[in-house]
Amino acid sequence: MKRPSLFLPLLALLGALANFASAETARPNVLFILCDDIRWNAMSCAGHPTLKTPNIDRIANEGVRFANMFCTTSLCSPSRASILTGLYAHTHGVVNNFTELPATLTHWPMRLHEQGYETAYMGKWHMGEDNDLPRPGFDFFATHKGQGKYFDTEWNINGAGSKLIPGYYTTIVTDMALDWLKKDHAGKPWALCIGHKAPHSFYTPEEKYAHSFDSVRVPYPDTAFHLYDKPSWIKERLYTWHGIYGPLFEWRKKFPDDSPAGVKDFENMVHGYWGTILSVDDSVGRLLKHLEDTKQLENTIVVFMGDNGLLEGEHGMVDKRTAHEPCLRIPLLVRYPGLAKAKVIDAQALTIDVAPSLLELCGAKPLDNIQGKSWVKLIHEGDPTWRQSWFYEYNYEKQFPYTPNVRAVRTDEWKYIHYPHGDGTPDRYIGELYNEKSDPDERYNLIKDPKQAGRVEELKAQLTQLMKVTGLTPENDKMPIDQGIGKELPDQKIR
Repeated sequence: MKRPSLFLPLLALLGALANFASAETARPNVLFILCDDIRWNAMSCAGHPTLKTPNIDRIANEGVRFANMFCTTSLCSPSRASILTGLYAHTHGVVNNFTELPATLTHWPMRLHEQGYETAYMGKWHMGEDNDLPRPGFDFFATHKGQGKYFDTEWNINGAGSKLIPGYYTTIVTDMALDWLKKDHAGKPWALCIGHKAPHSFYTPEEKYAHSFDSVRVPYPDTAFHLYDKPSWIKERLYTWHGIYGPLFEWRKKFPDDSPAGVKDFENMVHGYWGTILSVDDSVGRLLKHLEDTKQLENTIVVFMGDNGLLEGEHGMVDKRTAHEPCLRIPLLVRYPGLAKAKVIDAQALTIDVAPSLLELCGAKPLDNIQGKSWVKLIHEGDPTWRQSWFYEYNYEKQFPYTPNVRAVRTDEWKYIHYPHGDGTPDRYIGELYNEKSDPDERYNLIKDPKQAGRVEELKAQLTQLMKVTGLTPENDKMPIDQGIGKELPDQKIR
């Protein structure tokens, strides 16, 4: 009798291993690019008339642009934690810029790492102001303390200790990213997160872009001095660190105003902001070219987004934190073959939706008990269950006492802003009500319009219900009470 061949089982085993290896490589890579304080429209693909961003635009032209993407807290650390975890700030616990993301909390890169991805983070992390050590879930981790500097930042690479690396921040972090991408990943799919400093203040373009917009006139926005119907804390903020009459810009030696000299100072600020974004666009171009040259682009999910928006003079303010539209709206562009091409999504998406969406695209196990929702179905076929309203939270910071606690509800058409922990004076913390369809610049506060009384009550009830779903109720919503908007800190007094 003929003995059975040993080669058949061996061939079957080799075939299984080959199929496993093929499945490993078929899982998509992730290139996640996060900008700091970038406005939703600071890209030519979103209609910016002056700022040209061809490489960023490519992601939108070959993928999906979310036209109504919002952050749930307009502040760096809380928003970054929400992007990673799919949770609101009061749930993940990072409610200010000085709190660590809990090491026990699973985030989407950590979940991918658990499922066989090689993971890396480089750039601004900024959850834990004075901590530049590696965080859980990453094979490679390079960051710095605090904000970092546009030139000559001290980097801590994989916990080896702080070391000054000369050069422009955006270029340095891109060089690090390309070096990491070129290494051997042993056949594993990879997830690379890049946290740019740009375009965070103080805006310092690299030399080649320092004068790119010198000839462009930038007047104050229409709403800069349209404050008669706003809460009085907004008027008081005009003269603080976060108002257009405050000493926000390090080169400024006198107060800005609506004189030609004051407008010029404002113009310089905006020009600098745009200039830093040009370098980010160069960075995106270098990264896409590498993926294309190495034939990885078609198997890579490319995400470009911001952590929060930014006020550029609207309502007399700079900075973020408030619930006004320039603070809330951010870019989100996603390129992945088979997802969509040159598609614009108008439904309201949130920072807390990023984690579940990326994990679904990667075929990874979802995160438990999150508050966001994947937009993959929304892109492919539409989602009749998609949200039509959501709530915003900001929690008062004693280090920056110019914005009170904020709770707001944003529907597809309306926004109601509530200040729950004020000092009780009617004018100071009156609410705000805007029709986002007919008044997208939020010029007219309708809160005292008798015709809108019923709507205000309806939106208040909706806000309470939306908060309750995430575990935030009037009984446990006990964030710190503000100590007086307009009071200067010792090192921030107007000179």
